[in-house]
Amino acid sequence: MPVESKKQKNVLGLPLETCGSKPVTGFYRDGCCNTGPEDHGVHTVCCIVDVPFLAASKSLGNDLSTPHPEWGFPGLKSGDRWCVCAARWLQVQQAGAACPVVLEATHEDTLKIVPFDLLLQHAVIPSQLH
Repeated sequence: MPVESKKQKNVLGLPLETCGSKPVTGFYRDGCCNTGPEDHGVHTVCCIVDVPFLAASKSLGNDLSTPHPEWGFPGLKSGDRWCVCAARWLQVQQAGAACPVVLEATHEDTLKIVPFDLLLQHAVIPSQLH
C-alpha cells in the first residue's frame, strides 16, 4: 500500500476519491488511483474508457481490452473506470482518442505529466452539477 494513502490528493487539491470497483482498479487494486514509489508507471488518471480510447491504446502497444486471467485482469470494456498511466493517457490523447477523465479521482501526481488544462478539456462533469 502507498504511504499515507488516506492523505493523497486529487488534481483539484481535495482528498482523492474512488475511481472504480467493477473491475477493481488502481496500481494497488484498492479502487483508487493512489500512487507510491513502487508505481513506476504512474497509474494516476481515472478514466472512463471508451471504444476509441481502447482501440488507440491497443494500437499504441497498451492492450487494455484483452482479458489476462493469469494476472486477475478481466479486460476493459467501454464505460469501465480505470486508473491509466498518465503518460499513456497523454499518448492516446495526442493520437486523438482521449477518453473522459474523473478529476475527483485523478491523483495530483498526474500534473507532473499532463497539464491541468488538458485534463479539464476531457473532464466528466459531476452529476450534482448537471
